[in-house]
Amino acid sequence: MSAPRSQRIEVNGWVIFDKPVGMTSTHAVSRLKRIFNAKKAGHAGTLDPLASGLLPVAFGEATKTVPFVQDGEKAYRFTIRWGIETESDDTEGRVTNTSDRRPAPDQIETMLPRFTGTIMQVPPAFSAIKVNGERAYDIARDGETVVLAARPITINSLVLVSTTDDEAVLEAQCGKGTYVRAIARDLGRALGCFGHVTSLRRTRVGPFSEVDSCQLPELEEGPEAALSLLRPVEAGLLEIPCVVVDRDGAARLRRGQSLLLRGRDAPMGGVAYAACGGVPVAFGEVERGELVPARVFNLAI
Repeated sequence: MSAPRSQRIEVNGWVIFDKPVGMTSTHAVSRLKRIFNAKKAGHAGTLDPLASGLLPVAFGEATKTVPFVQDGEKAYRFTIRWGIETESDDTEGRVTNTSDRRPAPDQIETMLPRFTGTIMQVPPAFSAIKVNGERAYDIARDGETVVLAARPITINSLVLVSTTDDEAVLEAQCGKGTYVRAIARDLGRALGCFGHVTSLRRTRVGPFSEVDSCQLPELEEGPEAALSLLRPVEAGLLEIPCVVVDRDGAARLRRGQSLLLRGRDAPMGGVAYAACGGVPVAFGEVERGELVPARVFNLAI
């Protein structure tokens, strides 16, 4: 039984959870929240139950850095089964199209450049995108037709890893909002043979990769083992510039006041975060040589 909310404790930091197949992202966060007995937790990017891999979970003050991780580049390794298209673009959905055709490796390779760069992609009907206030997958499960508009997404890299007669394994590096299931669907259509995803693993999210990850048995070894796997709050800020400030500057930022940045290494613009003694203080936009705090961290310096 989980502890009453009043008995939960302040936990700050990141756990890069290697989510197993079959677990929802919401369930994963709840499980980790119980393990740490933490007051506050959230994840940086939903991972489908049928997918495995990295689900960064933020605790306490680290939840303020979730948008930076969520907006970072993601990497996936996935298997496409040729000859079958499903309504969900994975193994759970009803079969909607079939074909006896199978693509040769060189045909797949030739097609991949068409799916790299900034392209237009129609998300799967079974997705969490809202349509008139309802999730698309809820509408689709009720048997209604879901029509989602194409939207721009960025695929930085799409590589063929291996093939068999009926399947191909690919690796993709892509930006926020990309659906790997839609890549499989559209690639299968372009090759004239149809296709759907049979396995999917996320191997990177923003600054986090598989070497940072841990699994449930490790986390459940006990409180000390779990805490040893907790990464600091600033781990979620690794992809934005850091400005080192003194205690006076930290106090000013924590009051919500802008701070004039000095030194040749100070960023000229964009988003940055300030740290004092290695502890993150605030993040915000750099405007006209000043850091304007958007959020501040309540961490002891």
